[in-house]
Amino acid sequence: MTKAVPVIAIDGPGGSGKGTIGLMVAKALKFHFLDSGALYRLVALAAKHHGISTDNEEALTVLAGHMDIAFGAGKHGEPRVYLEGEDVSNDIRTDEVSQMASQVAASGSVREALLARQRDFRREPGLVADGRDMGTIVFPEAEVKIFLTASAEKRAERRFKQLQGMGESASIGDLLTSIRSRDERDRNRSVAPLRPADDAIEVDSSELNIEQVLESVLQVVRDKLPHLK
Repeated sequence: MTKAVPVIAIDGPGGSGKGTIGLMVAKALKFHFLDSGALYRLVALAAKHHGISTDNEEALTVLAGHMDIAFGAGKHGEPRVYLEGEDVSNDIRTDEVSQMASQVAASGSVREALLARQRDFRREPGLVADGRDMGTIVFPEAEVKIFLTASAEKRAERRFKQLQGMGESASIGDLLTSIRSRDERDRNRSVAPLRPADDAIEVDSSELNIEQVLESVLQVVRDKLPHLK
C-alpha cells in the first residue's frame, strides 16, 4: 500500500533550512510532513524532563518507544509539537536540546525504536520527510531525494537569528563551534551517518534566499515526479 505513496526525502546538516523548506514543499503539494529531527529532539527533551542521561541508552530507547507525542498546527498554520500534552515547539529548538538530540541520535537502539514511527507518516497523497537519514535509511526507496546543505558560517548566522527571535542570547562564534562539532559527530557516527544518498540531488542554500531554495527544490520534484506539475 505504501509503495504507491510518493516520498520526497530532504536530508542535510542542521541549519541548512531543510525543515522550513520541507514544510513549504509539503504545503505546496498538499503532502504530509515529517520533521524527523523533532522526534530526536523530543527524546532529548523527555530525557531532560525525567533526569535521564544521554549516555543511558536503555532508558532513552524506552522513552523513544513510549513517549506521548503529537504534531499539530498553530493559529496561523505553523507546525506545533506536543510532548505529554504540552506544547514544546520552542523548547525543542534550544541549543541545549539540539546538542542533546545529536547525542541521542547516535544511539542505534533509539533510532530503531523511532524507525516505525517515522515510516507511519507515509500516507496518501504523499510525504515530505526531512532529516539526516531519510533518503539513506528510513525511506531508501523514496522517489525524490534531496541533500540540502549550506556553509557552517551561514548556518551559524541563521541559528543566531533564530535564537534571537526566541529571546535567547547567543554568540556567533560559539554557535559556529557547536555546528562544526555537531557536523563532525553526525558524519562520523557509526549508525546512519549524515551523508547524501547515492541518488540524491544536492542543493546548496548558502547564497540563496528562501524563495530561491524552494523553487530549486520544487524543480527537482517536478523533474522526478512530472505528474505533480
